[in-house]
Amino acid sequence: MNEIVNQDNINKTLWSACDTFRGTISADTYKDFILTMLFLKYISDVWQDHYEGYQAEYGDEPELITEMMKNERFVLPPSASFYTLYEHRHEPGNGERIDQALHAIEEANGTKLRDSSKSVFQDISFNTDKLGEEKQKNTILRHLLEDFAKEEMNLRPSRVGSLD
Repeated sequence: MNEIVNQDNINKTLWSACDTFRGTISADTYKDFILTMLFLKYISDVWQDHYEGYQAEYGDEPELITEMMKNERFVLPPSASFYTLYEHRHEPGNGERIDQALHAIEEANGTKLRDSSKSVFQDISFNTDKLGEEKQKNTILRHLLEDFAKEEMNLRPSRVGSLD
């Protein structure tokens, strides 16, 4: 599907993702989970879009593609990609995997995601007991990953239309 994504589609999908948390935690708390996942999905989609563009242009030079990807605005370790997390969503440990992915992104990007000693993801943990017991937490986070995997949330620059 190559349809352009618009703001209304994104908003509907984000509201659906919010529904995943309603009744479990307050809106003040789940907004942090939603915004963090939105960031992770966005950088994963941008990275994927740029990677495929470089592949189309320099397909026979994988080392060059790797070097070019190191110069992107954000470096995305493969294990930290939204799509890697999504592939493992049915396995136990979603909270821990998401936290590890966020930590890997922070480490790979150095000061871009840190203000002196404070990191941007310092105050959020997807592996929190606030989301319930392990089984309930895993189910909630699986649903969150599925919400963000919807085609309406494909945030690749080549697919996103005007978002005014």
